[in-house]
Amino acid sequence: MAGPRWLYLHGFASGPGSKKGTTLARHYADRGVSLELLDVRKPSLEHLRLSAIVEHVRERIGAARDRAILFGSSLGGLASCRVAEADPRVCALVLLAPAFGLAAGWRARLGEADWAAWRARGWLETLDYTTGRSARVDFGFVEEVARIDADDQGHPDVRVPTLIVHGIRDDTVAVERSRAFADGKRHVRLVEVDDGHELGASLDRIAREADAFLAGALGSAAS
Repeated sequence: MAGPRWLYLHGFASGPGSKKGTTLARHYADRGVSLELLDVRKPSLEHLRLSAIVEHVRERIGAARDRAILFGSSLGGLASCRVAEADPRVCALVLLAPAFGLAAGWRARLGEADWAAWRARGWLETLDYTTGRSARVDFGFVEEVARIDADDQGHPDVRVPTLIVHGIRDDTVAVERSRAFADGKRHVRLVEVDDGHELGASLDRIAREADAFLAGALGSAAS
């Protein structure tokens, strides 16, 4: 049986060329492991849908005999959890500031007036980090996420070994959300770092923690 595929899911308004993704890809390439950087802007940034991301990742895992290790940053972390819920081929997760409770958190940051304006107008202008230009994300994205989150209070039912790295100074997705997700789960390891949402100062720590967490799979892949 082939070893697991290693896949990286970037965050909202980011892309496969993100700093975290490319840094980790180089790190694992030096160890003989290919970490595939997926484009999860599905079907597009403007019409993003979590369900479309999940389906795309499941297709990328490949044939039924394959297994997958998923790395996910922010929205990519949330999507990784939803893939793991739906697909038994996922054998481990590495989540970087995963966007648990995404819709509720976004609503709180915007405030009720701006949230209502987004719903009424149909789109929210945001910066597309891959192009440096503005993009208009439709309200259907958070509407779908809110429906999915409501089913489980924003805590996906993940049962595979999971590593989370989350910054204690994250003002986009509060670390408390990862603490609540990890609470009481022996298969979840939460590592808190002195960093913000981008985790830019913690890339070396992320690589070390992931190496230790995935030691068995890393050794098999390299051999």
